[in-house]
Amino acid sequence: MKTLFIHQEGARLDEEVMSRWLGSFSDVVGRVVLREPRGRKWHRVRREIKRVGVFRLFDVLAFRAFHRFVLRPRDRNWENELASSLAAQFPPLDPALPVLETESANNDEVVEFIRALAPDLVIARCRTILQPKVFSIPKHGTFVMHPGVAPEYRNAHGCFWALANRDLDKVGMTLIRIDEGVDTGPVYGYFSYDYDEASESHSRIQKRVVFENLGALRRKLLEIERGAAEPIDVSGRTSRAWGQPWLTKYIRWKRQAMRERPSAVRERAI
Repeated sequence: MKTLFIHQEGARLDEEVMSRWLGSFSDVVGRVVLREPRGRKWHRVRREIKRVGVFRLFDVLAFRAFHRFVLRPRDRNWENELASSLAAQFPPLDPALPVLETESANNDEVVEFIRALAPDLVIARCRTILQPKVFSIPKHGTFVMHPGVAPEYRNAHGCFWALANRDLDKVGMTLIRIDEGVDTGPVYGYFSYDYDEASESHSRIQKRVVFENLGALRRKLLEIERGAAEPIDVSGRTSRAWGQPWLTKYIRWKRQAMRERPSAVRERAI
């Protein structure tokens, strides 16, 4: 199986672990590395104002400041240790592997790059919504490891909102084949682990639902390549897209998680 990997620049777990892991069971033919373009943050701010309004935006910005100065330093140390440990388990990719660096995942250069390499399957670990001209190229599709249980928790912070809503059986990752919607494509699997919501940040949980399940993901992708995997029926389930985390929701979540600490670590099935 020929695969291609799309990921953000500077995402260490993707650059050093996910790419090597993909190469351990498939022929990785190339990588697309996305640089954050200028103005993208302001675009997100404007989109969030439309979603929640100006007043709630201050709640969003307060959480981002809290995350940057309190949560991120601890999570970065943990992520560096995890990346070093997992990367050692997989052989490095060929240094001559074709790599395209770009600010847009949907420009003509990306389309030509993917078409020329002709992968059977693409894994996209990026913040950009891919257009059909990109995600439709590989014959087995383009897949995302969505940090949330879809369709109930679509968008980029599904684990946070499931935790904040005390929907603890919906904390996990969804393997989705991309379609023209936002996390609305066919679902091929749910993955989670025995998380500790009292002591772990939502960012750490969202990474661990992926990297604790590399073996199961490998098996599922190979099933898809063989044509043996069937999408999961999600008809009749509530579908909702969620926005950025709020500091007020974070505080309430953590307080409740601490009160429920004796039962915070238990096996959960989605």
